[in-house]
Amino acid sequence: MNGVIVIDKPEGLSSAQVVARLKRCLGGLKVGHTGTLDPFASGVMICCVSRATKLARYFLHGGKSYLATLCLGIETDTQDATGQVTASSSTAGISEAAVIECLAQFKGDMLQLPPVYSALKHKGTPLYKLARSGKPVQKPARQVHISALKVMKMDLPEVSFFVTCSAGTYIRTLCADIGRQLGCGGHLKALRRVESCGFDISESIRLDQAIDPATADNITSRIIPMAEALRNMPCYVADSRLAALVTHGRPLTTQDLQLEGDATRGPYVKIIDTQKHLLAVLRTDDNVVKYDCIFRK
Repeated sequence: MNGVIVIDKPEGLSSAQVVARLKRCLGGLKVGHTGTLDPFASGVMICCVSRATKLARYFLHGGKSYLATLCLGIETDTQDATGQVTASSSTAGISEAAVIECLAQFKGDMLQLPPVYSALKHKGTPLYKLARSGKPVQKPARQVHISALKVMKMDLPEVSFFVTCSAGTYIRTLCADIGRQLGCGGHLKALRRVESCGFDISESIRLDQAIDPATADNITSRIIPMAEALRNMPCYVADSRLAALVTHGRPLTTQDLQLEGDATRGPYVKIIDTQKHLLAVLRTDDNVVKYDCIFRK
């Protein structure tokens, strides 16, 4: 039961509520997620089970892909459909060609202002709590990257699009910025995450199926072993001598590891035994080997 499970989160539940339900289903085992997904959104949510919760940090900075629906002409305080309308404008003069041209301008690197209604914290308090109490805090703009942005369907004033972006990108802020650029405003009407850190929606299991007692085997059969879950991390197979050193946390040198190819580029390399069990994650910066995470038997 040590591994990662990809949940298809339903709309209407917070990430914390999903974790709580999984934890109850798994008899109280430790469960954690690798990044929040807004309650009104659905889709891929990576959950780490038991000892795999130590791996959560390795998934925090991976890219993500979404299917989103932008509604032009209406702005809200939260930049999405859950907020209060703050402004409205006609979209009569906006053409489909203008929308396509506008979206193309948002590809690549850019600075994005995080929304004041977000889970980011200011002095330990989530921004959304401060905003709801009438004390909104605007965090500084930060660099994000959008590698793909494609219109899937257009029925103005609504625009459905596919986007692939870096971690930390807010799709509702993207929608608000697109609306602002077009001169009519806009907000995020619907959002579905279809990929996160290399995990695709096709690998997911619906939450209701995962926690249904009548299909209890579903969740255990969907758990991805820890070594396999670190799919984008270079791998080194340890022999019995090295495995003994690693599991006891003994100091290692570059002579203990004959790293080749991608494993030499760092910063991380996963060490597995001959049965493909994850033993440790090492840092290999500047030819210095350090333990980042150890799984003792």
